[in-house]
Amino acid sequence: MKAIIEYNSRKIEVNISEPIDISIPIDVSKKNVNAWYVDDPKIFPEEINGEIVKVTEGAVVNFNNIHFNPHSHITHTECVGHITEKVHSVNKNLKYFIHLAEVVTVVPESDGEDFFISEKQLKTALRNKKRDAIVIRTLPNLKDKKSMQYSNTNPPYLLEEAAIYLREKGIKHLLIDLPSVDKERDEGKLLSHNAFWNTSGKLRMDATITEFIYVPNSVEDGEYLLNLMIAPFENDATPSKPILYKIIK
Repeated sequence: MKAIIEYNSRKIEVNISEPIDISIPIDVSKKNVNAWYVDDPKIFPEEINGEIVKVTEGAVVNFNNIHFNPHSHITHTECVGHITEKVHSVNKNLKYFIHLAEVVTVVPESDGEDFFISEKQLKTALRNKKRDAIVIRTLPNLKDKKSMQYSNTNPPYLLEEAAIYLREKGIKHLLIDLPSVDKERDEGKLLSHNAFWNTSGKLRMDATITEFIYVPNSVEDGEYLLNLMIAPFENDATPSKPILYKIIK
């Protein structure tokens, strides 16, 4: 099924029957992705008056509680409230959900034990393209990203210079397949978060960072229409389900 969407005075045709889901779900039936030194997520039935509310236990419905942290256990989208004293809500500040995005693939550079994405790499990938969003896939791109235990592994991150470049280029939505755009242990500096959201100047309230995505290897680099769907939590971050659509013309 094809659809034509008018976007910034441009008519974009996509096949909406072929969505590309780049989210990682919570799945407690197997090893779940995890970061930031917290326990695994839990999904368990409520107990009321000593009765377990689960159909297999005799109840008429399944009535589960879910215990998780969006930053640790699932694809999530966050706003500047993640690092400011005032906890701004991503649900209130993300007002538009359809964006023109560029999927780029990079091999993180290395310096000693650190692996990172540089400004030069992103400049090479984006060149003079004008996009609202960037979707960064890092190599190697193995399926174990969906179940990786990232705590104490010093995963790759984005250099501050790269985050500044994206901000100055007008990228409002940064999506990446890592647990954070910053180094796991950086003495609390959060250089890339601060640079992207411009915390030393006018805050970019409508800019978001989405972490823990997974872009299948079958998805080619290039231009896509992005539907950045989020759950309506009034919080600095919320679970999200970013969907890509290949642009036909």
